[in-house]
Amino acid sequence: MTEKHRVRFEPVGIEVEVDEDQTILRAAAEQGVMLMHGCKEGQCGSCKSFVLDGDDLEHDRYSTFALPDFEAEEGYTLLCRAHPYEDLTIELLNYDEEMIRSGLPIRSATVGVVSNDNVTHDMRRLVVRLIEPEELRFFPGQYVDFAVPGTGETRSFSMANTSTADGTLEFVIKVYPGGLFSEYLDTKVQPGDRLEITGPFGVFTLRDGRDAPLLFVGGGAGMAPILSLLRSMAERGVDRPATFYYGARTERDLCFDDELRELETRLPRFRYVPALSDAADGAWAGATGLITDVVRTSETDLSGVDAYVCGPPPMVEAAVELLPALGVDEKRVFYDKFTTTGDDG
Repeated sequence: MTEKHRVRFEPVGIEVEVDEDQTILRAAAEQGVMLMHGCKEGQCGSCKSFVLDGDDLEHDRYSTFALPDFEAEEGYTLLCRAHPYEDLTIELLNYDEEMIRSGLPIRSATVGVVSNDNVTHDMRRLVVRLIEPEELRFFPGQYVDFAVPGTGETRSFSMANTSTADGTLEFVIKVYPGGLFSEYLDTKVQPGDRLEITGPFGVFTLRDGRDAPLLFVGGGAGMAPILSLLRSMAERGVDRPATFYYGARTERDLCFDDELRELETRLPRFRYVPALSDAADGAWAGATGLITDVVRTSETDLSGVDAYVCGPPPMVEAAVELLPALGVDEKRVFYDKFTTTGDDG
């Protein structure tokens, strides 16, 4: 058995115990401490922090784009890849104290496939039912990891629904050629099959207690967590000005249009703006262009706005750069950016 060590997070004063074979992020999540994170694979830098006290820690493989060598030498770390070998004190650089203390401990669950249907030519709506346990609590906007059968690998997908009150979880998953999970989903998964999941993870959740206008920017399977947030707003009667810009290539890449239009009636101050980057036939009467370009031309002053971004990594990177230039406080830009496998990632 490996040893456990105490890791203290400042400036919030929270401590967790971390086994040497765990990452700090994983141990915190298991104890209900929700630290800022994104990919959990050392790719995005969302969990980057600074080691104040202690230096005996090792990292699993990570991208130097997320943690450049010079930052690592200065004492920065990625919590999703760091293993402690002594007690540590860590300064959180990106955190929401209310969010940290509201975390739900992660759990493993077995689920049965209810349905696996096309919503576009290359995206699936996967619905599963919890078998053991029968309930898995999560906040709208969070995600779980699916174990890819026979590989020892996992892939992360956001829930599109708002709770497991009916025992089910809903996902919107883009199929990539050669994708480790998505190709398996496309060619093999049938109703009745059993899958293993672990979660919840993620901090792409609606910050309550604020009246700030909301801006959602999405593309591809980034539809799932944003749809979860919008559905939650409708269920709870959250009356905040909100706009959802969703980018697709052609009309056949759009999904959930009818529901989003219906949400415009349930949420009086909500507006749905789909945009196509390839509308060459001229039949499309809506917005055209890359979704970030549509946001740039449609919004002149986003001061005081809370922005939520989820979609393909290039879109997320462009939006995260654009939104502060339009007035959004950098600390009020929340995003999920997942890495992909297969030909497209």
